[in-house]
Amino acid sequence: MIFRTATRQDLPAVLALLAQDEDPAGATADAGAGAVPPPAEPVSEAHERAFAAIAADPRNEMLVLEVDGDLVGCLQLTYIPGLGQGGRDRALVEAVRIRADRRGGGLGARLMELAADRARERGCGLVQLTSNKRRTAAHRFYERLGYARSHEGFKLPLA
Repeated sequence: MIFRTATRQDLPAVLALLAQDEDPAGATADAGAGAVPPPAEPVSEAHERAFAAIAADPRNEMLVLEVDGDLVGCLQLTYIPGLGQGGRDRALVEAVRIRADRRGGGLGARLMELAADRARERGCGLVQLTSNKRRTAAHRFYERLGYARSHEGFKLPLA
């Protein structure tokens, strides 16, 4: 098992991971174990720009989990400075995915543990995340890992 920073060559596989839990209306849902992931959308100019921005920003990391040469998981970590937590950074976890056919074997827990270790090493005071309300299996997963439902989140679409 290899936990590493994503490279540009990983972008199509990361997009496939992100696409696997999308429903036709665009809202995320839980995919069952063994579900066949849909084909990833083609890598667009917008994806290229976003990946380059993440890679160039020392406060952002796109991380992947590789098992036997197969990319099976990903997440994005963003380090946010703030005055709370005694002035310590917090880590925001986004885009957490384990390939549907590899779920249930502990890879997701290991991925989240490695991300928390990375945040701790950077001096973060906490790790936070949001999860779509429809991803109930993901919520149970995060709670098993010790994450608490502490806040209600709000989003304002701008486009």
